[in-house]
Amino acid sequence: MMSARSTPRRVMRIVLIAALFLVIAFCLAVVIVPRFLDRIYYQGPRTGHYDGARFFNADGSDDDLRLPGNNRLAFLWRQVTGSDGRPAWPARVFVRPAAPAELLPPGAAAGRMRATWIGHSSVLVQVPGLNILTDPVWSTKTGPFGIGVKRVTEPGIRMADLPKIDVVVLSHNHYDHFDLPTLKALWTRDRPLIVTSLGNDALLRAEGIEAVARDWGGVVPVPGHAAKVHVTRNHHWGTRYLADRNRALWSSFVIELPAGNLFFGGDTGAGDLAWADEAARLGRIRLALIPIGAFRFVPGQMASAAHIGPVDAVEVFRRLGAQTAIPIHWGTFRQTYEAYLTPPKLLAKAMACSHQAGDPVRRFAPAQIGRPVEIPALADIAAPPVVTRAAVVKCLDTPAVRALR
Repeated sequence: MMSARSTPRRVMRIVLIAALFLVIAFCLAVVIVPRFLDRIYYQGPRTGHYDGARFFNADGSDDDLRLPGNNRLAFLWRQVTGSDGRPAWPARVFVRPAAPAELLPPGAAAGRMRATWIGHSSVLVQVPGLNILTDPVWSTKTGPFGIGVKRVTEPGIRMADLPKIDVVVLSHNHYDHFDLPTLKALWTRDRPLIVTSLGNDALLRAEGIEAVARDWGGVVPVPGHAAKVHVTRNHHWGTRYLADRNRALWSSFVIELPAGNLFFGGDTGAGDLAWADEAARLGRIRLALIPIGAFRFVPGQMASAAHIGPVDAVEVFRRLGAQTAIPIHWGTFRQTYEAYLTPPKLLAKAMACSHQAGDPVRRFAPAQIGRPVEIPALADIAAPPVVTRAAVVKCLDTPAVRALR
């Protein structure tokens, strides 16, 4: 019969053995799990942005996500729990999804272009005979195993109301841009041409989805149409499970169209910004989709290594020589420190400080999720003035801008 004195000792022994097993399991997980989560998506010759195992940014500047402080796990925990003092976001923002009758009709006249912002970096761009989707994400959350940031806006077009999609471009493999449930649904329904950069096609093939992957500078003709998809450089990084960091490439795109090109920036930091000049050399850009959000990891920050904010976005707009631009990558998923409306408010002020506001032809201003926008035909435009980043930042040093969170 067990004595009263031996009972606590037995319980303590069980607790210590259980704790020992937990420590051993944790140590094994630290060693084994990262290797298990690593993946080889691409193998090929070394290049100026691939070392034989992983990709890197060709401009040589840091591709890392500059997180404040020394403890990355603690920072990420504060981000997930919302305990970092960042401004509150609305739990839900009303969206009136576009109805099929509001989209570009199948028999539209030659030369027309209509764009509908779905949310985040997802945009439906329509020209006669061609429906293009950028980084399509219809999922409620973005992250592995159904865990991640929840969207505050429903998609600007219901999946059931989407026209037949002809072309999908995928910029990189982060969950908020590379949404496998959405891609499976589109592939099953429409079998679109999916164009991405090197390595990302392996993730798709594993799900039974066909895609065409190209390196920076690659060109993919669109069957049955005069359009061509150019895979172009930008400045970012890629991962699905952290251990597979930069195993697949990231990119922007220029879609060459008869009545003026479409530029899609994907997800990008500034880097050397010469990637915008390279895109401009492929022909006149009628519409540019340029990211402006998820840039403020600490209060007052204007950009991070991985994301441009409005200050750099207006310089991208200038370098592209685009006639019309729609800001993307804001207002759908709360990912960093800035308040919900800080990106468009700062964009308006940065446009003024870069002397690009008020142009009667060139326009870089927000679209409303779910509201189709008719994109004007190309016209003669004057080259905008060159204003240095330092001058823009100095111009923005006002009480109104400093008050933006």
